Amino acid sequence: MEKSSRRSFLKKAGVATAAAAAVSTVGAPAVRAEKTYQWKMVTTWPPHFPVLGEGADKLAEMIETMSGGRLKIQVYGGGELVPPLQAFDAVSQGMVEMGHGAAYYWAGKSPATQFFAAVPFGMNAQGMNAWIYTGGGMQLWEEVYAPFNLKPMPAGNTGVQMGGWFNREIKSIADFKGLKMRIPGLGGKVLAKAGGTAVLSAGGEIYTNLERGVIDATEWVGPYNDYKMGFHKVAKYYYYPGWHEPGTVLETFVNKKAFEALPKDLQEVVTTAAMACNLWMLCESETKNNFYLEKMVKEEGVQLKKFPDEVLKQLRKYSDEVLEEIAAGDPLSKKVYESFRKFQKQHQAWGKISEVAYASIPD
Repeated sequence: MEKSSRRSFLKKAGVATAAAAAVSTVGAPAVRAEKTYQWKMVTTWPPHFPVLGEGADKLAEMIETMSGGRLKIQVYGGGELVPPLQAFDAVSQGMVEMGHGAAYYWAGKSPATQFFAAVPFGMNAQGMNAWIYTGGGMQLWEEVYAPFNLKPMPAGNTGVQMGGWFNREIKSIADFKGLKMRIPGLGGKVLAKAGGTAVLSAGGEIYTNLERGVIDATEWVGPYNDYKMGFHKVAKYYYYPGWHEPGTVLETFVNKKAFEALPKDLQEVVTTAAMACNLWMLCESETKNNFYLEKMVKEEGVQLKKFPDEVLKQLRKYSDEVLEEIAAGDPLSKKVYESFRKFQKQHQAWGKISEVAYASIPD
């Protein structure tokens, strides 16, 4: 073949190949080579712990699914990567990107954190969600966590908790004197007012401490979680109501720099998944609590008892004193406390003619 003919042939072949390639891509989906992210999440809960640890697992799964695999998160239970109560520091310092826990664990960092987990005689889950999402609470929460390079958001709620496990009856406020009880946050400060000693320990340590007498009593969550922890095997009396935690918010906290480095759509994925997990955890708790409460009472011989009204009245008095003292000693806590109290009054006023009135309808 002559050179000119060869050149003509190759030119035609190239055109044909390009045309064929063009035809073959018509109607094919566009492929976007987008950046993927690999994050780590540390938690304060034992690995895969019912409801609480499961909530962290579910959050990671939802984020991966909703992001189409662009953001994958490896979850580490308490102690697997860092000790449970060091999760806050690990995320703050950028060792990992994300954490899961409860804000009252970080009272040593800032006393204002406690208002975003549980306030004794405070609001239930509905009230806490309303205050945080649409009542100004979220903006305050972000202000509290900003110095630590963290972005917080609700990622679960246990609902009204139980009052705790005791090996002696509580007949009067005097029975709290000398009592060593595992109880975190503001509730622990109220216990101290009553003459007891508050002990803060991670979930995985509580059973052993109660069994060995390191503590005399403990609170945890509610019947489902408490049954799974086996507290009915080492404590005799199960008290209600959970005056110290009437609507406990669980949180996820994200390293702020890591969060801001995400594309806007992935930021929205994280916040939306956290909101979905917030709803899931409350529903899961409500679904299982009564079943396991009946199981413990009927099958395990647990003695279910209500705190006497006079005890609750005195605990409420101590709670008011604790809150006022914290607000007086820290300007940021005062700012959060005032917002919380104002919203609580509004929520309670409406609740009296909605929830309370409905619950009081005779059978």
